[in-house]
Amino acid sequence: MERFAQQIPRFLKSAAATASGLFFPRVCVSCRADLDDGWLCDDCARGAWRIVPPRCERCSHVFDGEIDQKFVCPNCAQHDFYFDCAVAACQARGIVRDLILRFKYHRQEYLRRQLGEWLMETFQDERIKCKKPDAFVPVPLFHRRRRERGYNQAELLCEVLAEKTEIPILRALRRVRHTQTQTAFDRAERMENLRNAFQIRKGSNVRSLHLLLVDDVLTTGSTLDECARVLRNAGAASVRAICVARG
Repeated sequence: MERFAQQIPRFLKSAAATASGLFFPRVCVSCRADLDDGWLCDDCARGAWRIVPPRCERCSHVFDGEIDQKFVCPNCAQHDFYFDCAVAACQARGIVRDLILRFKYHRQEYLRRQLGEWLMETFQDERIKCKKPDAFVPVPLFHRRRRERGYNQAELLCEVLAEKTEIPILRALRRVRHTQTQTAFDRAERMENLRNAFQIRKGSNVRSLHLLLVDDVLTTGSTLDECARVLRNAGAASVRAICVARG
């Protein structure tokens, strides 16, 4: 009887999924073609530009050329980042960029599932695979921006990852200052814009933990670097970062 009771939630979940499939047939989230499984049809899935070597070991910047060894890009060679590495699964172009924009600005929360699939690919990268993290830390939004958007996209992505890996989420950071959009700034201006924008959340203890920062897009790495600085100053043993896409 006890075993049967334990199976009830699983049964209900399966039944709900079956009913959903009958009334809302599974379709590709990009082109709306019918699907038997997954979130993207084969044609759309091929439109995702994966990041593969050669790429910068610190920030995953793609190297357009041929090189047979690991390298660090000029930007990373000139700057000391607080994160050990930032790993992105895809380039922020084409279908990947489209889905991120829809997820981030058009309240299409269901897209977190496909974006989470791409994020999971970062766990095959040796820079992430070499050490299991103690917790995921989502990059926080300022409270006003979160209210406007309805959710923090990084937190939703962390929830998908936590389901798949059983690694806990640690909401250790809070954003205490609203900042101007970063898109028009160069790296130095971005760092100045972000200075003191993040703090450790009250009651959070990150001392001696190996943490994995999570965000949707990596551009210059300024946001991740400032988050990593706060975490390292609070005693984190290491901070790495993973993102869906590299801009």
